[in-house]
Amino acid sequence: MTDTWVALETGVDPAKRRGALCRAYESFASAGRVERPVRPVVADSWQRSARARVRPEGTPRVELSDDELAAYRQAHPLARMMPLFRELMGAYAMDGEHLMAVCDAHGRLLWVEGHPATRLLADRMNFVPGARWAESAAGTNAPGTAIAVDRPVQVFAAEHFQRPAHPWTCAAAPVHDPGTGRLLGAVDITGGDRLAHPHSLAFVGAVARAAESQLALDAPPPAAGSVRLSALGRDEALLVADGRRLCLSPRHSEILTLLARRPEGVTGDELLTELYEEESVTPVTLRAELSRLRAVLGPGLLRSRPYRLAVTADPDFAAVDRHLASGAVTAAMNAYAGPLLPSSQAPAVVRMRRRLADQMRAALIARGDPGLLADWVYSPWGEDDLAVWRALAAVLPVPQRPSALARVRELDAWQRG
Repeated sequence: MTDTWVALETGVDPAKRRGALCRAYESFASAGRVERPVRPVVADSWQRSARARVRPEGTPRVELSDDELAAYRQAHPLARMMPLFRELMGAYAMDGEHLMAVCDAHGRLLWVEGHPATRLLADRMNFVPGARWAESAAGTNAPGTAIAVDRPVQVFAAEHFQRPAHPWTCAAAPVHDPGTGRLLGAVDITGGDRLAHPHSLAFVGAVARAAESQLALDAPPPAAGSVRLSALGRDEALLVADGRRLCLSPRHSEILTLLARRPEGVTGDELLTELYEEESVTPVTLRAELSRLRAVLGPGLLRSRPYRLAVTADPDFAAVDRHLASGAVTAAMNAYAGPLLPSSQAPAVVRMRRRLADQMRAALIARGDPGLLADWVYSPWGEDDLAVWRALAAVLPVPQRPSALARVRELDAWQRG
């Protein structure tokens, strides 16, 4: 029988790869090698994997050395959840000859624990701490795909994009910061055929929810007279104030973002200029919007003359600024959940968004760390960033360089028109 995966490796337009992969999967099914038709979540993941030029015969690369891994794990928010993960999953993994794994938001495995014999087998495909199992590096797999789609995912056998993972079945669920909603990573259970059951997916989903509940209990209370604002990577900002979580409308998100940036306050005329592109918008329109925002926030939080917040704001974009200013590029990248209010067209927000992205890009290029550069270019906001792709191609080891250089040529040709 012709090996369909090898045939897919050459001469296939990535835009048409999804259909080709679906047909390949159907050929596996018709040959009796799988028992189900391709699922949409898998087909979509295969398309993303092909677009990232993941090699079906390859294995993920170990990105973190032992020393780097130890320091990174110690500082990671999920480190505090490891006793909980071990309590809930440890015996299950050992008794079933499975593995329990925890990864960060970029798909890097931080902990892999479980049955010793299973760990030895997993080592052969680099399912080890420090390896990057993001979809863009390892293709379709439970932890990487759960992070990509931000929901629990189970991947069976030949649904994995890379052939060395075909003997395995895995289920993973993302874990979020309960205060800000930021993705922290994922928890995963990996093993053989005995995991090919729906309860495995429900199990990891319950473990992830338990971790989020524990994180909420352990979180220090906000400082008196302060609010937290999360506006990176989301069109509707999240405000946490006085124990309340408020998901704001796009316009209210823009207003709070601008007020958080200017604690001293802004005049109505300044705010009008910063918010609206159309010169025809009147101060009456702005006052009405601010009145609605005041009703959402509750009494006493929004003041006027000038417009300002009555309490100290702690916005997530300011944390990224602080990390960059101190040279903590890894911390900045971990805190950067995406562009600031990405759909906003408010002139001042557009300027803030561009400035922060430009600072992140410049810091990453200057640092020249392959893992951080890869985190950027394999993110939704960085996949077309030619400058960072060039920087990544320049620092990658020779065996990993061709795919990055191919992407550089593709983007360069596209930009030249």
